[in-house]
Amino acid sequence: MAYRNKTYVAFASEDIHCYRLMEAWRDNANIGFNFFDAHDINVALDTSHPDTIRRRLGERLSNTKQTVVLLSNTTRPKAARPSTFLYYEIEAIRRRNLPVIFVDLNGSREIQSARLPATLGDHYSISVSFQPAIIKYALDEYVPAFLNNVAAPHPKTGPYQYKESVYRQLGL
Repeated sequence: MAYRNKTYVAFASEDIHCYRLMEAWRDNANIGFNFFDAHDINVALDTSHPDTIRRRLGERLSNTKQTVVLLSNTTRPKAARPSTFLYYEIEAIRRRNLPVIFVDLNGSREIQSARLPATLGDHYSISVSFQPAIIKYALDEYVPAFLNNVAAPHPKTGPYQYKESVYRQLGL
């Protein structure tokens, strides 16, 4: 079994610019944000056959300890269409029961249930705004909480959000 230390970021293709911004945050020495990106493993070219891309996505998810799902108006509908790679990613996340951090690209700090992929609607998850400090906080704090929840006699389900006091503590 592979050592799971990566963060997998799932997003609709229309939102790739936000993923690229997360990479820029990670690469900027003045921003305290970092993640081990699962997209660096087994790179598939856009011209690759869809089955090859799905296989490579599966390999990346096998090395994943946590997932970030970028939420926009296109996320839910694309995640519901079996012809999209986002559908495959969301299904693989669900099957593997991976920790999910929903990052709302519209900046909302509250759960945006109408934007969540339907198959992950009852998945124990955390929703945060698209800001490096709160995403980093969730990456550091949520995974242990998720693992404790999985082991609990009566695990929680559904999405959660951080209280405003957490954002204030982070200077947001």
